[in-house]
Amino acid sequence: MARERNKAATREAILEAARTVLASGGPEALSLSRVANLAGINRGTAYQHFGTRDELVKASIASVGEYLSSIVFSGIEVDDEGQWIGNSERPVVEVVSRLVNFAVDNPALCRIWLFEVLSSANPSQDPFFRQFKASTKELAKTKSSKPGIDVEVLSVLMLSGYFVWPLWVEAHADSKRDRQEMARRMRHEVVRLFLHGVLENEEFPQLQDMLDKNLI
Repeated sequence: MARERNKAATREAILEAARTVLASGGPEALSLSRVANLAGINRGTAYQHFGTRDELVKASIASVGEYLSSIVFSGIEVDDEGQWIGNSERPVVEVVSRLVNFAVDNPALCRIWLFEVLSSANPSQDPFFRQFKASTKELAKTKSSKPGIDVEVLSVLMLSGYFVWPLWVEAHADSKRDRQEMARRMRHEVVRLFLHGVLENEEFPQLQDMLDKNLI
């Protein structure tokens, strides 16, 4: 069991290093030798986990999706009656905030993930896209959402907005304060659109109140 734990830890160290390389240089910059050096292991060990560069690239993109899932959806669910479950009293705001904050803090990584996944033959193989689309579908089936939602279109539009806006932030924000304000504006606008375009807003008066008071 100790060997398996060490093996899993080594694999995660490789993938963490690969995400760092992805964020700075994109998929073209990924190589087993570079990632192994960054992870502090020898190249032979890296090859034991990923036999080819293509395997490393695919696993690295998937690891971004897994990482996103762990950050965005941790502790938050929606049941069949449209009731929010989890440790947050404001799940809509919480999910939006987590996504916006991660995207603004990791613009290059999110951009790479977005285009790699959406241009793939089967985006639902990615763990985060699959979970995001599934959660959107489950919400669309409840009494809390408006009728006639095209789940696939909505999922792609929302994710594109989340991960393209940080490019605007990166190009136009001159300070940390600017980035924080632009992230706040994104959170506010996404919740406003969600409340009036996706949800039956009369069931969520607290969200409208938060918007009116600029608490989002």
